[in-house]
Amino acid sequence: MMKLIAKPLAAFAAVALTTACGGGGSAEPVKKETSSGEARRTMYLTGYSYWDNTPPGTAQIARPVIHRKAGGTGTYDDPVTLAVGHAKKNGRSIMDYPAGTRFYIERLRKYAIVEDLCGDGPSPQDGPCHSGYQGHDWIDIYVDGKDVGKAASDACMYRITGLQNVILNPKPEYPVYSGAISESGCPVF
Repeated sequence: MMKLIAKPLAAFAAVALTTACGGGGSAEPVKKETSSGEARRTMYLTGYSYWDNTPPGTAQIARPVIHRKAGGTGTYDDPVTLAVGHAKKNGRSIMDYPAGTRFYIERLRKYAIVEDLCGDGPSPQDGPCHSGYQGHDWIDIYVDGKDVGKAASDACMYRITGLQNVILNPKPEYPVYSGAISESGCPVF
């Protein structure tokens, strides 16, 4: 069962203001550091599911930190698995953001944690996950979908794709809509 976890009204109002226009962000990369160590960014968000993971039909992840398999409910203590671009150097994958890096995705009201790689093949650095989208970093969140099927998870991935306001290294005080993304109806705020 999914539930909205109440947080301070000021944080809720800030999310409401930044997402009222669809959460699309601006055309220019936004990078703003706060005194708390948080960094606000506009990033390109896509989703991946149980059905299109590598290998397909699994929740396997490359760099487990909290989870053994891709998942999470989106709370600060149980963030959703996030994949980031990487470059191969001397046979090793160097991630664009280190495993364990946390994000808060305002429009989804979800915390996420880097635990997976986005981009396959011998030269993932040549792919979009590493090179980004129109000057914005690219992040790929696990939408699950195992229990709702491929069509519903594909529709969810399409719905969330785009420029999004995110917070890098977020405090644990933002509003959260708890639950697997596809299975909770893929809500956006």
